[in-house]
Amino acid sequence: MTEQTPEDSLSPSDEETPSESELRKLSPFELKDELIHVADEAVKTRAAVMLNAGRGNPNWIATTPREAFFLLGQFALAESRRAWDEPDVGLAGMPRSPGIARRLHDFLDASDDAEAVQLLRGALAYGETELGFNPDRFVWELTDAVIGDNYPVPDRMLVHAERIVHEYLMRELCGGKPHHGRFDLFAVEGGTAAMTYLFRSLMVNGLLRKGDTIALGAPIFTPYLEIPRLEEFDLRTVDIQQRTHTKDGMHTWQYPDAELRKLEDPRIKAFFVVNPSNPGAVAIRKESIDRLVELVRTRRPDLLIITDDVYGTFVNGFRSLAADLPRNTLLVYSYSKHFGCTGWRLGVVALHEDNILDEALARQPAPERARLEKRYGSITLDPDRMKFIDRMVADSRAVALNHTAGLSLPQQLQMTLFSLFSLLDKHDVYKKRCQRICHERLEALFEGMGLHLKKDPLRTAYYQTLDLEAWCREHIGEDFIRFVEAHHDPLDIVFTLARRHGVVLLNGSGFEGPPWSARVSLANLDETAYPRIGSDLQDVVRRAIDEWLEAGGALPPDLH
Repeated sequence: MTEQTPEDSLSPSDEETPSESELRKLSPFELKDELIHVADEAVKTRAAVMLNAGRGNPNWIATTPREAFFLLGQFALAESRRAWDEPDVGLAGMPRSPGIARRLHDFLDASDDAEAVQLLRGALAYGETELGFNPDRFVWELTDAVIGDNYPVPDRMLVHAERIVHEYLMRELCGGKPHHGRFDLFAVEGGTAAMTYLFRSLMVNGLLRKGDTIALGAPIFTPYLEIPRLEEFDLRTVDIQQRTHTKDGMHTWQYPDAELRKLEDPRIKAFFVVNPSNPGAVAIRKESIDRLVELVRTRRPDLLIITDDVYGTFVNGFRSLAADLPRNTLLVYSYSKHFGCTGWRLGVVALHEDNILDEALARQPAPERARLEKRYGSITLDPDRMKFIDRMVADSRAVALNHTAGLSLPQQLQMTLFSLFSLLDKHDVYKKRCQRICHERLEALFEGMGLHLKKDPLRTAYYQTLDLEAWCREHIGEDFIRFVEAHHDPLDIVFTLARRHGVVLLNGSGFEGPPWSARVSLANLDETAYPRIGSDLQDVVRRAIDEWLEAGGALPPDLH
């Protein structure tokens, strides 16, 4: 056994980092910056490269819908110059609608047969034949959007864009079997804006109040933990824990029935869930969905469910809670992960036209309705009948600026083109490739750890959260766990990886996950990086075992 140097220790140095008690206060995404600094310092003294597997930004992009965006931009500029052109000063007019569909067909016919041209041809055919669009109105919306010369009208979402995005959500998030009726959509600046607007409007409309209790499907994306604690919300939270394990101590990140039964408590006003989960990275199993549907229909018809389904496309046959409980569910979706477009800030909120929120607003007592009529009275003559999702739009611009609300037109166009790209990909070639990228990286990670990876059709493989405590308890024993807990802090795992190996992971505890766990993003590094990360994780565990053995511990016979 080699003698450990201070650098090899599992504990970070107090001289180099703030105290553990201070660091525990930080979101894992803020703690990441400290880890990056530590990792950067580590690799400066080694022939190594820092591996940042902390954030979930994918390192791939969807090229064809972006090429279509820029190609449409060329057409749109020609249409603007057709209306009015002063080339000497760089000035042109605004696109005009009459005959514009025919001119776009001619423009495409004069172009080569590249993927972007095929996508736009397919988009025109899909809009005209499948959705019954008026050709000139459809093409004018696309053209005007890429130019970005108008405010969004309607402010919630462009008419044709909403129809297309609706079809995309039904195909990708409802397992190909959408519920009857339709969802109203609100295009927003990514999933983060959706969350912000949602919490705000629930509070200002009296659907949630300070001191109310909400449930969180834990572990969960950290803003869902942090927002309720802010002074302006001050909500109580109950964790619905993903506590199931395999026989060998690995988490399956599913909800036991006992946890779901907590939702029977009428004090819980809403259930916030990320599905497929983050950081657990699995979709909710059908048995749990069935129990949740039964619970809502028989015991809690008033329960509001907010489901964040950004990772739904990474699970074959995924079906959102919005598909099975449309009246009770607010759906949040972001395009960032699937299409590699975090910088575009593209997201959407969906609420079924028949929903419990609008019913709750109609049942509010007279003084509360009077307060809200005053709030929204400047933008509608009948505030009492204003839908909740339209109130979200107004609240997103402090009501007074409702007339300039809405996601920018170029953003809505790119969202539309991403949706069309998926809708026209009948064999899911792009989606299957993205799924395969993640799964190949996950296999490489497990190979580096020397562990066997069991198949799970509900796994996204976008992240892998490794609970070292659960694995070590199962394979090494309770004595080792007690030793580690007595001598180390859970954050030592991520700091040791950063300091010794130049590897940055997020601490699972920041997601209300197991304290001795770390989340690996499988999206943002090349496949060759993951065996090294797996090996480095194995090294951290091995060094902790060596320390325990030095103190008198004994391994089980099968691990000698």
